[in-house]
Amino acid sequence: MYTMLLYEMHRGAGRREAVRTLHVIVCDVCVDEPSMLANIVILKSYLSDIIEPDYGLLDQLLSLEVLSRRQYDDIHSERGATYRRSEALLDLLETEEQCDRFLKALQLTGQQHVANFIMQNGGQVLTVIVTVAWSTQ
Repeated sequence: MYTMLLYEMHRGAGRREAVRTLHVIVCDVCVDEPSMLANIVILKSYLSDIIEPDYGLLDQLLSLEVLSRRQYDDIHSERGATYRRSEALLDLLETEEQCDRFLKALQLTGQQHVANFIMQNGGQVLTVIVTVAWSTQ
């Protein structure tokens, strides 16, 4: 909740003077933060480079029921660069509950820095600009 006090101003003899009228505006500013799933989708190209799916992450995701056995096997058998397995993994995340469990698995496998990166939306700063208009009547 923000309260803004706005004074009507007029010019008089080259200086500003406050007039008797005082406008008090109270407004609620609600900013919807992106969901974890939205953050993951937005950051997918970065995340695929920094997630280490091997060495325990896939096992944790299986035990936390983020992945089915078939999904686990598909990702685990993916040949090539690590980022390909990471991309395949990220493509399977479809719900906020899966994302919460994914973050937990990252933490349990020593990838807290990746979880932090996701939770902080890749370090992007959210700027809110509030424009207020009033009449001088």
